[in-house]
Amino acid sequence: MIDLKQLAAHVEAVLFSSGDPLTAEKICAALGVTKRELNEAVEYLSERYSQEDSGIELLRLNDAYQLAVKKQFASDVKAVLEIKKGATLSPAAMEVLTIAAYNQPVTKAFVEHVRGVDSSSVVNSLVEKDLLCETGRLNLPGRPVAYKTTDNFLRAFGLSSLDELPPLPDRREQLSFDDAVVEQAEEPSEE
Repeated sequence: MIDLKQLAAHVEAVLFSSGDPLTAEKICAALGVTKRELNEAVEYLSERYSQEDSGIELLRLNDAYQLAVKKQFASDVKAVLEIKKGATLSPAAMEVLTIAAYNQPVTKAFVEHVRGVDSSSVVNSLVEKDLLCETGRLNLPGRPVAYKTTDNFLRAFGLSSLDELPPLPDRREQLSFDDAVVEQAEEPSEE
């Protein structure tokens, strides 16, 4: 028989990762335990979560279990989710992040040169959202601020490192495509 605390940790991990209610049958099958062993682990977790210093509770829903936030903390969670929900990125912000991710560290001047438009407000917005951060100043005239992507950028895009960014298209391929488009546009039409 597995140790109660160990089994409780396994149950906790399964419930946490699921997010949705899981039936006792499904948990027992996944963990290879009996319903009695599961009930003991659930009871142990319920007691632990019932302490005042926990923001989590274990819900029993018919023959299913789910981890949830205690009611007294619901407004905190709602506030965070509202902030997160409203945090969509504009196409301009995505452009700036792309430029920064592939060329970091970058200056606002570099970003503006690549984009062809003023990007100060977009860069500042991305710094506020903690997707870009200042990484120092370059040893150039005016000592411009250099920016790089943050760990939050990696999390937001599901990356563990910048090495996981998709490769940029080969510049030669892009040039040959551009040349073909120009040649096609220059061909006289038959009218």
